[in-house]
Amino acid sequence: MENPLVLAPMAGVCDMPYRLICKEMGCGLVYTEMISAMGLKYGDRNTLKILEMSEDERPVAAQVFGSDPEVVAYGARIMETKGADLIDINMGCPVPKVVRSGEGCALMRRPDLAARIVERVKASVDVPVTVKIRKGWDDLTANAVEFARACVEAGADAVAVHGRTRSQGYSGKADWNVIAEVAAAVSVPVIGNGDVVEPEDAVRMLELTGCAGVMIGRGAMGNPWIFRRALHCLRTGETPAEPSPAERIGLALRHLDMAVAFKGEKVASKEMRKHLAWYIRGLRGAARMREVINSCPDSASLRRAMEGYLDAFGASC
Repeated sequence: MENPLVLAPMAGVCDMPYRLICKEMGCGLVYTEMISAMGLKYGDRNTLKILEMSEDERPVAAQVFGSDPEVVAYGARIMETKGADLIDINMGCPVPKVVRSGEGCALMRRPDLAARIVERVKASVDVPVTVKIRKGWDDLTANAVEFARACVEAGADAVAVHGRTRSQGYSGKADWNVIAEVAAAVSVPVIGNGDVVEPEDAVRMLELTGCAGVMIGRGAMGNPWIFRRALHCLRTGETPAEPSPAERIGLALRHLDMAVAFKGEKVASKEMRKHLAWYIRGLRGAARMREVINSCPDSASLRRAMEGYLDAFGASC
């Protein structure tokens, strides 16, 4: 890694076009969306599409989820053959349909199984193997420190810690103290995650927790500039200005073109609506513009809408 800034593996967000943009903005390590080990086992076309990578985004981490050690190891081997520089095992996803299958954060309730998964993956690939965990299932059973130790003993080369429990989901405040506790308890690098929404937050997390890296998730949605601005803040102690409305809309349009080229007109037009809405968040007239975006049937109408928005509100956004 060239720097300690990491793009979180967000489902439905971190496809290759978005990762390339974040890389341009200075992100030190990008992650794919979480990928089903079972989908890889059965050669699901949509799953394999998520795994596509570009040389321009390296180093790139591929994140796998599953609960069967052999199936997860099989998926990890495919990820390695497809070019992943690092395999990350998701043990923190709070989504109900994931945990109901015993995957994601449900593994934090079964540390022995989690350790077996790490062991099998580690024995199956030559690239580094990491895990992403949470504070715990809930506050009463918070076990991040013990769980991280077990994963490291099983062979994990690094641990990413989201400072929320599964019961919190993405609500409330992230507990950075637990990130510091894990960093002090294990001998491998720890990446902190949670509530990094401004460049100064990245600096504070590194200083307060002793973590080796800062993972940014929701703070980067529609705001890939956070990596460039946080990196400048880390290096100089100064926070650069936010991007102008013209810069935000200009990049949104380039992102739209990249998405269409990668996923095709139909899929990209649908998926980019949320990204375009994120890019204009906070600008004048953004609420009305979101309604317009959601009514656009194709990429051409999305482009016309965004260009019209810039023409109408440009300098006064």
